[in-house]
Amino acid sequence: MRITRTGRRGRRAAALTTTVLTASALLLTGCSSDSGSDASDSNGNITLTVADFGQFGYKEADLFAKYHKLHPKITVKEETTANEQDYYPKLLQQLNTGSGLADVTGIEVGRIKEVVDTQAAKFTDLSKTINVADWVSWKEKQATASDGTVIGAGTDIGPMSLCYRKDLFEKAGLPADRDAVAKAVAGGWEDYLKLGEQYKKKAPSGTYFMDSASAMYNAVVSSSAQQYYDASGKPIYKDSPSVQQGWNLAAEAASKKLTQGLAQFTDAWTAALRKGSVATVACPAWMAGQISTNSGDAFKGKWDIAKAPGSTAANWGGSFLAVPKSGKHAKEAAELVKWLTAPEQQAEVFKAIGVFPSNKGAYDLPGVKNATLPYFNNAPIGQIYADEAKTIPEAVLGPKDATIKDTISTQINNMEQRGTKPADAWKAATDAIDKVIG
Repeated sequence: MRITRTGRRGRRAAALTTTVLTASALLLTGCSSDSGSDASDSNGNITLTVADFGQFGYKEADLFAKYHKLHPKITVKEETTANEQDYYPKLLQQLNTGSGLADVTGIEVGRIKEVVDTQAAKFTDLSKTINVADWVSWKEKQATASDGTVIGAGTDIGPMSLCYRKDLFEKAGLPADRDAVAKAVAGGWEDYLKLGEQYKKKAPSGTYFMDSASAMYNAVVSSSAQQYYDASGKPIYKDSPSVQQGWNLAAEAASKKLTQGLAQFTDAWTAALRKGSVATVACPAWMAGQISTNSGDAFKGKWDIAKAPGSTAANWGGSFLAVPKSGKHAKEAAELVKWLTAPEQQAEVFKAIGVFPSNKGAYDLPGVKNATLPYFNNAPIGQIYADEAKTIPEAVLGPKDATIKDTISTQINNMEQRGTKPADAWKAATDAIDKVIG
C-alpha cells in the first residue's frame, strides 16, 4: 500500500516464520479494475472477486490458490488499489450506483464507522456466517450496526510497540536491551521524550531520535478509548484528553528538535530509513515491514523492538472484509470471507507479510505464538503483539476519524517542517476539520 503522508495504515510488512525469517516485504502494486462480480458458467464454475487496497497478504500466502483446491469450482480473483485514499471514494461511488462492486470488498478501520452508519443495509450480515466471539471483542464491534448486523469480518489489527536502532542507542549511551528500553519508557510517552532528550545530548552525527512527531501523536491517541468522538456520536476532538495529550507531546518534540520532521511514507522518510538517520519509530505491527523494506540489508540486526511506552496498550490500523448484498454469489463470498479470516489463514498471512491477526484463535498457533523477527534482532514479535492485543481498549469510532486524524497530522508536520507555532497549527487544523464535519 502506498501510505499517505498523514499516517494512514499501510500493509507492506516483514515476512515471518517461527524459526528462520526473511524480513523482506513483498509489495503488491496491482491496480483495481471495475469489472464487478462474475457469473457462473454452464458447468457451475464461478469466479469471486476480492477488491482491496495495498497489501492484504492473500497473494503472498497463496491463499486463493489453496481455496481453489478446496473448492475446485470456485476461482478467486483479487483486484487491488495501491492507495486506500483512491480506493475508498470509488467504493462509495459503487455502493451509491449499485454497480461495479466486487463480491468481497476491503474496508479500512478509519472508514468502518462511516460505512456502518450510512451503508450497512447494502452489505450481507456476516454474523450468520462467522462467530464474532472469535475476534478480539472490540474488533467486531467496530463493524456492527445498531441493529446487530455485522458487515465486516476483521482481517488484522495494529498493536503498538517501539522500533528502535539498538546500535544508535548504544552510541548515544542509552540502554539498548529491549527490556531495558521498555523499562525506560514504561511511564508513558512523556518518558519517551525524556529518553529522546538524553539521546540528543550524545546523538551520533546526522541522526535524530524519532522520525515524525505526527506518528507519535497517532500512537498516543490510539491508546485511548475516547479519541475523536464520544459514545453519542458527537465530535469531541477539540476537547479530547487523548488528542490534547498527543498534540502537546508532538509540539514539545518539534520544539526540542527531537524529530527529523519527516512525514511518514514520503520519499524523504524512506530515504532517511535507508540512510540510517532515524533512531526510533512508533511501531504498530505492520510498521516492521515498512522499516525492514526501506532500511535494507545494511541495517539488518541493528533494529530491535520493545514494548510501547506506557501501561495502556494501543491499536493503530486494521481492516475488514465485507460482502455486498448485490453480488451474484453472496453466499459463496461470505464463506470465502469466513475462511480467509479464520485463525489458520490469518496465521499464514502473518507469516507471509507480518500483519497481526485479529482472530484470537491465531494467537496460540505456533506460527504466531513463536514468531521472531531476525531483521529486528530476533525480537519475539508474536509474543509482544499478542500481549498487547489482549489488552487494547475498545475505542469509540466516528464517521470522520480518518479525516480528523489526517488533518491534525498534517499540521503537526507543519510544526516540524515549517516551524509553525502550535497555536497557529491547531487553529488551521480545527478550521479545516470544521469545514468537513460541520
